[in-house]
Amino acid sequence: MTAAATLVATLEAMATPEEREKYTRYFPPDATAPFIGVRMGAVFELAKTALELPATELEALLEQPTHEVRALACSIMGKSAAHRRTTDDRRTELYELYLRRHDRIDQWDLVDLAARDVVGRHLIDRDRTPLARLAASGFWPERRTALLATFAFLKRGEVDDAFGLAETLADDPEPFVQKALGWVLRSAGDIDRQRLIAFVEAHAATMPRVALRASIEHVPKDERARILAMR
Repeated sequence: MTAAATLVATLEAMATPEEREKYTRYFPPDATAPFIGVRMGAVFELAKTALELPATELEALLEQPTHEVRALACSIMGKSAAHRRTTDDRRTELYELYLRRHDRIDQWDLVDLAARDVVGRHLIDRDRTPLARLAASGFWPERRTALLATFAFLKRGEVDDAFGLAETLADDPEPFVQKALGWVLRSAGDIDRQRLIAFVEAHAATMPRVALRASIEHVPKDERARILAMR
């Protein structure tokens, strides 16, 4: 039995009908990407045991239809990329796998598990134009990846990429992109409040409300009211 098959079997043994029912609160039923009913906390703990899993085995997990199995793959990728002992070659391997198989990283939670550390961390000292290509994609999970990857830069106090991508995606129609946009702008504003205010003043009239409200969550109450009145 391969390492990937062993991990799948371990997850299946953890599944319960009660946990499967809980997922219906967050995801519509989808026969092509079923939930088997494993707590995400258990998925994350299992991921910690497989940080050296080869890319071929990770891809085998991504190929699985089961949501928790693909979440396991993304969690392994994110945790492995973030680990201080991980080599640059391994991080490059994970980055290339993530982008090549983004078709299987197709839900908001899967993106959230790996985008910052697999994509953003890889690009810290590299050309960041791949983010512009992702932001221009017709596949909304790729646009969400572009935004969430900038958290790796924001952690270092770098805001240019976050605001630049926000300009591109300020009016994005997809709710899962709108939410990511709001979070990124809020964090960028914690670093450069004046730049955030200038951005939202320029876009308040057309930005989706969910993104606008999230972006100014840390702004003083009277300033929030002034900006929201621009809609």
